[in-house]
Amino acid sequence: MSHNPIRPWRNIDRRKSRQIMVGNVPVGGDAPITVQTMTNTLTHDVKATLDQIIRAAEAGADIVRVSVPDEASSAAMKEICRESPVPIVADIHFHYKRGIESALAGAACLRINPGNIGDEARVKEVIKAARDNNCSIRIGVNAGSLEKHLLDKYGEPTPDAMVESGLDHIKILQDNDFHEFKISCKASDVFMAAAAYQQLAEATDAPIHLGITEAGGLTSGTIKSAIGLGNLLWMGIGDTIRVSLSADPVEEVKVGYEILKSLGLRHRGVNIISCPSCARQGFDVIKTVEALEDRLSHIKTPMSLSIIGCVVNGPGEALMTDVGFTGGGAGSGMVYLAGKQSHKLGNDQMIDHIVEQVEKKAAEIEADQAKTL
Repeated sequence: MSHNPIRPWRNIDRRKSRQIMVGNVPVGGDAPITVQTMTNTLTHDVKATLDQIIRAAEAGADIVRVSVPDEASSAAMKEICRESPVPIVADIHFHYKRGIESALAGAACLRINPGNIGDEARVKEVIKAARDNNCSIRIGVNAGSLEKHLLDKYGEPTPDAMVESGLDHIKILQDNDFHEFKISCKASDVFMAAAAYQQLAEATDAPIHLGITEAGGLTSGTIKSAIGLGNLLWMGIGDTIRVSLSADPVEEVKVGYEILKSLGLRHRGVNIISCPSCARQGFDVIKTVEALEDRLSHIKTPMSLSIIGCVVNGPGEALMTDVGFTGGGAGSGMVYLAGKQSHKLGNDQMIDHIVEQVEKKAAEIEADQAKTL
């Protein structure tokens, strides 16, 4: 974290939820808000699926979901679950037997959609498989696949319909003495999703999985997710999140962390504070930030870096970051360390030097943390 203390007015009081385990990862209670993504490979292509899971895990994914649409996919799950560096959630739609097979294969959690998994008897079979194989369950309600009787009752997908669906299926799990579950109420409409999640948060103490489903491409989906998830997280709602993007799953992980970092709820890697650049800039800010994002992507230690093109806001921003650089004109700028002016530096040396300073600071932070363990 930055050397600056967290201000009281930045604290978020998280909703009190009970805690479950997804493999070895706690979700809910006082556990950190976890970041999830989902593979988009053909699951039966084990190598491609594992390669994507590993890349997502290296980017910071705590949990990865894998779709299990057919027998070939469930047959591949044993090796996928065994070799994955993070817990695997099996995504089950329509074919309840795929849930049973995934539980036997080692999935840490089964995601079932109440609207399409089948009747209560089939759900009970999935519950038994989860219990027998130490799996948790996510009840995944989606506005696009609500049960027919709820659509008949409400006329269309609504927050009330989504919450009623979720609570009905919570009751089924609880009636079967199964309590290791979390729940989501996703919609592509931000307003509908937010309203459903707010109602859900008041109606149950189960851990809540947040997401704006089918949010769109990298830019539009990021914005929609940041608005929807950001507002809910600000209200203290949410124990695990997935940003749904039509993009590489690694991008979902990155965006998820950026949303959490912006609210002070999770810290990982370098938080770069940079200006949009203008005619006052003393160096090419945009190219510099692009290069630094790439060169510092390996840093997992939470810390802050300010890259500001001129002296209007540069010194002030640098006071609040671990490492800073402010353009000063004439081909050079000022380096700040721990919020204090340290030394001048030529623009031509800037990127290599900043990378060196960030790596040095990260090593110091890690050494200090090791001493307290």
